[in-house]
Formats: sequence, C-alpha cells, structure tokens
Amino acid sequence: MKLTRRRRVAVWVAGVLVAVLAATTGALAYAYPSVAATTCPRCYGLIPLRDGLYAERGLSEARRQQIVALYTEANARVAGFYGGRASSPTVLACDTAACYSQIGGGGERGVAVLNRAVMLSPRGLDAVIAAHEMSHVELHQRLDAGHVPQWFDEGLAVLIAGDERYLLPHTGGDRCRLASDEALPETLDEWLRAARSDEQVYAKAACRVSRYVDANGGPQAILTLINSLNHDAPFPAITP
Repeated sequence: MKLTRRRRVAVWVAGVLVAVLAATTGALAYAYPSVAATTCPRCYGLIPLRDGLYAERGLSEARRQQIVALYTEANARVAGFYGGRASSPTVLACDTAACYSQIGGGGERGVAVLNRAVMLSPRGLDAVIAAHEMSHVELHQRLDAGHVPQWFDEGLAVLIAGDERYLLPHTGGDRCRLASDEALPETLDEWLRAARSDEQVYAKAACRVSRYVDANGGPQAILTLINSLNHDAPFPAITP
C-alpha cells in the first residue's frame, strides 16, 4: 500500500518513539530494577497470587496461601487504622534471596518503591513488615501537597503495623517503649544513616507518634493532620 507523505511521517515518528521507549525501558531495568520490576512483575518471573500481589514461581500451594494471608492481614491493619484505603500498592513477595536480588532488593526486609509499590524480601514475609511498607504508600497517597519529616513517616508505619519490637503491646495504655527528647531525622538520608547506627531510632519515632495520636483523639488525629498539611499548614511541633 502506498503511503502519503503525512502517513510516512507519522510512521517514522511512531518508529522513533518505539525505539526510544525500548531503549529507555532497558536502561530503566538496568539502572533501577526495582522500578522496572514493580512496573512489570511478570517480566521478572513473578506471578499473580491475587490482584496486586505477586510472588516468585515454584512456591508450594501452602506457601502461596501463607503469603496471601499475610498480605490480607497487612492490608487490614492499614485500612483499620485509616478507616479505609486510598492506595492499592502492587506488592512483590520474594521467598528466596535470589528473587529479591533480581528485582533490585538489598539487605532490607522490605521497601516501598516510589510510594506506589512494595517489595518484600524473604525476611520481610510477615504481616508487620508488609503493613509497615504499605503504611508509607498509604500516607503519601493521602498527602496530596503536604509533607512530613521522615521520623514521623517511620514512627507512624511502626504504629500502624503494630511492631512490638519498637512499641509495647496494645493494652490500652501508653505504648512507648523508648522515649527520647533528641531531634529525630528529618530527611530520608538522615534517617537511613541514623537507622544504620541505631535501629532503636524506630522505637524513639514510634513513641513520639503514638503519644501524639493518643493525645489527639486516636487515628483521627492523623487524618486531621493530613488534611491540615494538604491545605498548606506547617507541620506542627510534636514534643516527646
């Protein structure tokens, strides 16, 4: 079929775009495998267990059901705190170190990727770790324009996940396990440095967040704060 000049130009442009996209996708996968993997889990050999949840191939049916169960529980913890969900992150669950390395994971138990997906390592296949990472995604989905310091983000994730490594059991009283009046890390880089030298920084952040929530009416305090921040209010001074 003979093409008109306009049609030939259109085909040429389309071809260029395809080539650029292919090159970009390849570069993305090379430089940022975690971003590429969460964008296309099947491309990395992960298969869906249910909507939004992927795991590596070859797992037994019993192991698949365990992963679905912890995923369901983690979702319930986040939804229970907020009274619903605003986010629906893609979750990649790896049962082997080889799988986690292939999708760009490191030594962490789990990680939130670009505030829209979650990757779980073999050590992170637990409802607490999954809920912690999902909490990060949920908070940032709700923060349309606002911003919180990293210590607050992490402390809130510990609280929502119910991580008893850093909080006392939920018995109706003060859950603070380790109080501190020191300045806590504001940025992600500062937080990562602090956590590498003292993992109990999570307990200090969780203490401050849990006391703020208790003093301001429970989980509703977080919804109120998010709404305030989204309307350009400054982040409040939260004391220990």
